[in-house]
Amino acid sequence: MILLTRLGGPVFALNPDLIERADCTPDTVITMVDGKKHVVAESLPEVIALIRQFRASVIADAQHLANERPSTRPSSRPEPPSPVPDKPPASDNDAEPTNVVPLHRRER
Repeated sequence: MILLTRLGGPVFALNPDLIERADCTPDTVITMVDGKKHVVAESLPEVIALIRQFRASVIADAQHLANERPSTRPSSRPEPPSPVPDKPPASDNDAEPTNVVPLHRRER
């Protein structure tokens, strides 16, 4: 969520994933995907900077979680089996990527 200021009022949180467009007419008007409009005190470049910071923080948090050691990450699922250590990869192309996070199905 990003924090914005209503033109004549309080600060509010807005989900930037639901923004359809932002116009400067001369006030900054944010149009949501459902058609609702918000007039905010921040300039258009400020809104764009807030959205960029928000998305960068999401990516940074995801990378941080992916790089945590498995012993410090709470998990109810067993860890996937590790590759056989005595079998070297046939070539560099066959090596396991080091930046891949295994995905698991959600329990229902």
